Amino acid sequence: MVKTITIKTEVYEKLRKVKMPKESFSELFERLLESMSPVVMMKRMRGSVVWKDKEKLLADIRAKRAGRRFA
Repeated sequence: MVKTITIKTEVYEKLRKVKMPKESFSELFERLLESMSPVVMMKRMRGSVVWKDKEKLLADIRAKRAGRRFA
């Protein structure tokens, strides 16, 4: 299965520079993700993602958390 993601041009250029010749971006992501702890990975990704509707996403998360607490 293939998924499409959107990243900033600056992030794309950084990834392109660390990608090995003939390595796909999927292979690059796997290599990078396997080489660091999840906490370090999330800290490094901070600021790299642009949310289209951040407030709606946060509201959905809060609602789901509240639903779990009272269920």
